Amino acid sequence: MKKVLVAGGAGFIGSHMCDKLLLRGNISKLVVVDNLWTGRAENLAHIKDPRLHFVRSDVETLQTSDTFDEIYHFASPASPPWYMKEPKRTISANLLGAFRLLDLLKKGGRFCFTSSSEVYGDPLVSPQPESYKGQVDCTGPRSSYDESKRCTESLLFELQRTQGLDVRVVRPFNCYGPRTRPDDGRAVSNFITQALTGRSITVFGDGLQSRSWGYVDDITEGFARYFWMNETDYRGPLNVGNDREISVLDVAKYVSSLMGGVPIVFKPSPPQDPTNRRPDLTNAKHVMPEWSCKVSYEEGVLKTLDWFRAEMERAAAKPRKAVARPRPQKNTDIGSFSGL
Repeated sequence: MKKVLVAGGAGFIGSHMCDKLLLRGNISKLVVVDNLWTGRAENLAHIKDPRLHFVRSDVETLQTSDTFDEIYHFASPASPPWYMKEPKRTISANLLGAFRLLDLLKKGGRFCFTSSSEVYGDPLVSPQPESYKGQVDCTGPRSSYDESKRCTESLLFELQRTQGLDVRVVRPFNCYGPRTRPDDGRAVSNFITQALTGRSITVFGDGLQSRSWGYVDDITEGFARYFWMNETDYRGPLNVGNDREISVLDVAKYVSSLMGGVPIVFKPSPPQDPTNRRPDLTNAKHVMPEWSCKVSYEEGVLKTLDWFRAEMERAAAKPRKAVARPRPQKNTDIGSFSGL
């Protein structure tokens, strides 16, 4: 039986990974640490499994007497508006968070890190293989995220080389779906929340910048197969995403059509917005040949729209009252999940 730690487990992707981990019968304790900076307590509220324990804390300062057989590091904002606003905090969550988590890993344990396709920068090669070194700006406005992901990868692979660390590193491409924050700031969630609240859909630039849109169920299934389900000696990095490339403008038009023709307005492009994203999945097909992204963006966007609509209706139906929030625990062992 294993003790498992998920850093950032109340976040969009992290909470979906908690659901998958709790399907396993060989886990005796699943600890989630999250400071609820971009994560939300609501993302875990449906879980009643007594094996789940929650602590509200920055990952860098987590205090616990436990050590863990498996550690999953998801603790970082992934949306440009969030990480560009607080670059120091972003770098700290990724890199210093990794240092702290490594201290909590049992000897011979496995460390799994969610990096990002942002390490490729604004690529001149498409699709992007893991061997591509990228076209990056290490001092640009997006660098706090890009470079902290790259540096954390470097740390983990050097520990693998020098100390034999059992490491798995994924580079997810654009992911969307239920449990995204309404104020997340990325395209799909932005378009949907704008449309549902009666606003025009905002497209930055000309909208011709392309992305590979992966529905969260497909992306996290790929993570699970790579992190623990499939036997493989490949340590990473591993691209995980949908290799169907679609422009931002086409997604905006599709959301508009689902909502009866919501107007689309254009605003200046944010700094250094990448022109394209598409994963080369050659390694992924070798490591997990049974996996692929099965949910089309049309189906995935519709599912996400339905989820956001239901969330808004649920929020509107709730009586207004003060909601108790979990209090930070400092210098104490991890407690139960009941605080959420």
